[in-house]
Amino acid sequence: MPRPQSEAHALRPPAGGRGRPLAHGELRDAARRERERDLSRAPAGALLQRRAGRSRPGRGVRRAPGPPAARGGALARAEPGLRPRGAVKRGRLRAVLFDAVGTLLVLREPVGATYARFAEAHGARVPPARLDEAFARCRAAAAPVAYAPGLPLAECAARERAYWRRLVDDTFRAADGSALPRPFEAFFERLWAHYGGAGAWALAPGAEACLVGLRARGLATGIVSNFDQRLRAVLGELGVHHLFDVVVLPADAGAAKPERAIFDAALKRLGLGGGQAAFVGDHAEQDVAGARAAGLVPVDVRALATLEALPAALGLAARSGAAEAR
Repeated sequence: MPRPQSEAHALRPPAGGRGRPLAHGELRDAARRERERDLSRAPAGALLQRRAGRSRPGRGVRRAPGPPAARGGALARAEPGLRPRGAVKRGRLRAVLFDAVGTLLVLREPVGATYARFAEAHGARVPPARLDEAFARCRAAAAPVAYAPGLPLAECAARERAYWRRLVDDTFRAADGSALPRPFEAFFERLWAHYGGAGAWALAPGAEACLVGLRARGLATGIVSNFDQRLRAVLGELGVHHLFDVVVLPADAGAAKPERAIFDAALKRLGLGGGQAAFVGDHAEQDVAGARAAGLVPVDVRALATLEALPAALGLAARSGAAEAR
């Protein structure tokens, strides 16, 4: 490989028009262009060293940003949806809305373990791990519940139940078609009731303390979830329903996340605009992208150690009182 020419050698041969020597200004311009070409070809390390050589005494070179974890804990580890402290203008935040499953609520045991336990009481033995895997595949492939504005709540409830019955049936057939709980209707009815109560669900770590703290600061709190209409009963059995000013479900809005209509329905009930509310969720598309598109401040809960860290992530003062929620 040919050795690169030095800057002095590279500038020596050129001449002006018709072979005349370069004038002083032309030589200066040529040198500048040559340096720019060198910089464009130089590796990043060489550029930093060159800048360091030109920096003023005591200034040095600005340190290149480190990895996210080194720049501020949970906030720095956020997905693009997590807004850093200070992103909400003082005096504007009036409410914090939450997703339900995966954000405020967690399962007490994996789906496969629950399905296997209930199925065994109906004569079917299927390994929990196989049911877990089949459930994930079938749910990813399942068509969502079809909601529409003005659809009666009873019709929505019937569609929601039909969705889950079909999904449970598909799960067992995908896991082991020869081992189906019998009679299936009785099995499914028990499973449906189980997931509609507190026996299947627990509050996520820090959830109750987070909600109490936000409300002590004068903020409204609410839920915008794609859960079916059983959610309100679950919240009641867990003893936290009173901690929400609004609970908006697809059956209420005629739409599911990430559609804007369901976020707008919650904001309308609170009498707020999108920039006055934050939304906390765990799903990149349904929660983070959906909230952002609706004008809310999105927060990815996966970037927080627990929900108790949320007020600090939103830049809220530690002391209670509405005056501190600015």
